[in-house]
Amino acid sequence: MAEFDPERFEDKYVHYMTELQDAYRRAFDVMNEEYDSTLVHAIDQQILNESEPFYRDGEFRIELPPNPHDRLHGVVVEPDRLDAVLDRYVEELRAQLRRVFGLQER
Repeated sequence: MAEFDPERFEDKYVHYMTELQDAYRRAFDVMNEEYDSTLVHAIDQQILNESEPFYRDGEFRIELPPNPHDRLHGVVVEPDRLDAVLDRYVEELRAQLRRVFGLQER
């Protein structure tokens, strides 16, 4: 694991690509165990593939692409259910980023 430097995170794909891939993979694995794998895979491939992680003021934030509901194809899911699973997925991803970079809340 590379030592985390918030300033270097501005250029995250150069300095932290391996760590980012690890965090996204770990989040996917956790979500895949807890929720319907078809829905989790669709969210991963159709929504989160265009997400952008940021780090500011000691916190990770995940910026989602515009209109995530419109991006999801091939699965039938109620909008409220999608929102709930997507919110949970984003929280898991933030937790995995903290874990991968050694920034767990104490």
